[in-house]
Amino acid sequence: MISRRLALGALLALSTTSAVLADDQPTPSLAALVDGPQRSAANKARDPWRHPLASLSFWGLKPNQTVIEIDPGGGYWTEIIAPYLAAGGGRYFAGMADPASSDGAKRGHDAFAAKFSGSPYGATNFVSFSSAAGLAAPANSADLIMISRNIHNLMWIPGGLDRALGSFYAVLKPGGVLAVEEHRADPRPMIADARDGYVSEASVIAAAEKAGFVLDARSEINANPKDTKDHPFGVWTLPPTLRSAAEGQPADPAFDHSKYIAIGESDRMTLRFRKPG
Repeated sequence: MISRRLALGALLALSTTSAVLADDQPTPSLAALVDGPQRSAANKARDPWRHPLASLSFWGLKPNQTVIEIDPGGGYWTEIIAPYLAAGGGRYFAGMADPASSDGAKRGHDAFAAKFSGSPYGATNFVSFSSAAGLAAPANSADLIMISRNIHNLMWIPGGLDRALGSFYAVLKPGGVLAVEEHRADPRPMIADARDGYVSEASVIAAAEKAGFVLDARSEINANPKDTKDHPFGVWTLPPTLRSAAEGQPADPAFDHSKYIAIGESDRMTLRFRKPG
């Protein structure tokens, strides 16, 4: 099916049919999709650090839900979630910058749409999201909103995190879930505005509660005690980025990555918030 940016009003009438495929076969399990051939080798290689089955189960993903993923990037979660929802009567939406806002936004939108159109992903649906404006979707329309390793980016824009969380709260149905995965600064103090990519767990919880959310649960699924959080180029010194120079500078071919490869990906908080009701 072709990519489309869904009219906002249409989002209110999304399907909640039972989790059955068109040929009456049961919806593929999350475990089957985590191991499935639709996933890239590069993303599967990250599973020991991101624990997709345990994380999605913790967040309560169901096959007939309406799910919005904020800034899905290369589609690590999309490869699993979109086919699960497509088969189960749910709907997947990528919350991305409006393609009309810039050439870069259009390129990102078009590349994502091309990658995730058709079987097994179903339609590629989009809703607009930006740190300046928040999430543009109808109130009380989503069951689950996911934001993965993006909280720090919102903190770089004055008021960005509060705007985003306020819009997430408005878009979620009463009882809906906000799923958060984020690089964790603790136990050391968070650097101002999380410029190194690490955010304190307390600051995320406080901001979400300010927006009206209730902390439903927290998990150590994605903890990494090897992460010392004192890397020369912030969290991006670690895999998968393996940065060897300051942002905007050419890579340093002499930089020794071995220490950071041995650490692995970052220590992360995994949180589940709920909109009361």
